[in-house]
Amino acid sequence: MTSASQPPPAGDRPTPSEQTAVVAFRLQMMAISREAETALDLTRDRYGRPIHVKAATTSRTQRDKAAVKAYTTHLAPHADTLLDAARRVLDDLPPTRHLVGWRAVLDDLAASAGEIRETLQRPAEPGSAAERAQHAALWPHLTAWAEHGVIVGTLAESGGHHHSAPLPEEEQQRWTEMARVARRRDELELVESWYGLDGQMIILAHLVEDEDTTLVALRGDPDATDLQVIGHYAHEHQARKALPAPAPPGVLRSNVSRFNRPVPTIEVPLQELIRDVTEGHTAADASEALLSAVRRGYIAGPMVRLQELLGTSGQFASALETVQGRQVAARLSALSRQVEFLTHEVEAVAEDLGATAAVLPPHRTPVLRDPPRPPVGTMPPAPPPRSSTPVRHR
Repeated sequence: MTSASQPPPAGDRPTPSEQTAVVAFRLQMMAISREAETALDLTRDRYGRPIHVKAATTSRTQRDKAAVKAYTTHLAPHADTLLDAARRVLDDLPPTRHLVGWRAVLDDLAASAGEIRETLQRPAEPGSAAERAQHAALWPHLTAWAEHGVIVGTLAESGGHHHSAPLPEEEQQRWTEMARVARRRDELELVESWYGLDGQMIILAHLVEDEDTTLVALRGDPDATDLQVIGHYAHEHQARKALPAPAPPGVLRSNVSRFNRPVPTIEVPLQELIRDVTEGHTAADASEALLSAVRRGYIAGPMVRLQELLGTSGQFASALETVQGRQVAARLSALSRQVEFLTHEVEAVAEDLGATAAVLPPHRTPVLRDPPRPPVGTMPPAPPPRSSTPVRHR
């Protein structure tokens, strides 16, 4: 095991090409995924229902083949080296909450790399159904590397990175007190935050005092009592060179992947419901549009989706595990309850409107925007006769 205070030998560290392999593969997979999603959208109707099944199958086949080629081009020669380097760095990190999860990710990616390698060593006949089946079976393993390979790349790249020591204790206490006072006065402008590999939160902020502004680095929640200033810098470039490198951010839900999104559910746009009301003639038309907006279940309406968005955003804010995040989560939770109450009210009003069994009165006559033209070959109507009254000239 390599000591944390001593970088690994140069021969054990990934080369620049190996370090960029993960980034290059991820970028290409994102482009492949976007292209496939665009093609798949064309195979569905406006509500998300499939209408061109054969074209959708062709799009997925092309996607899977392109993903295999991207992996063999960028990652296949370097996957094992990167995994070994990442494990060495992981062994040297101090115990923290995310290390167990990261070890599991490395183990899963190693298993995926082995599965991909075994499959590519016994390729099927090009263009055959067997090849398509092979590529389809590899897609989950390829997306796992595209989604989570950034953890491997970050760990491997950080093997020789060392950041500057924190401020002397007396100076640190003075700057920390200045930061706390500025935060209470709303004069601590937060710029960016990240977590170091050791699990410590790092925040860059502009500390405003009198008419001077200083870029400072904070460790910990800016609204918590354990906040500390660990450095002050002339500019952001200097700060980033001195501070710990950012670790890959976490996820809200561990089973969600941007590369394996579920098939979109059928959804009626809100503007279409508005159009249904404006084009309707009976109270039942307007009532049905309102009921569609609050419908629950598989074909959920926009108001139900809004409540779901507020609830999910509240979970996100709470998962930030900061003082301000918890406060925002409480506000979002209150808004979600208000939308739920409003949803019930809209449902009740819609039912009452439908029960009126009314229609729009006939005096609300339509107005023709473009009057019909006479058929081709017919004479236009004769103009009205001119007045025989002579026109006076001044």
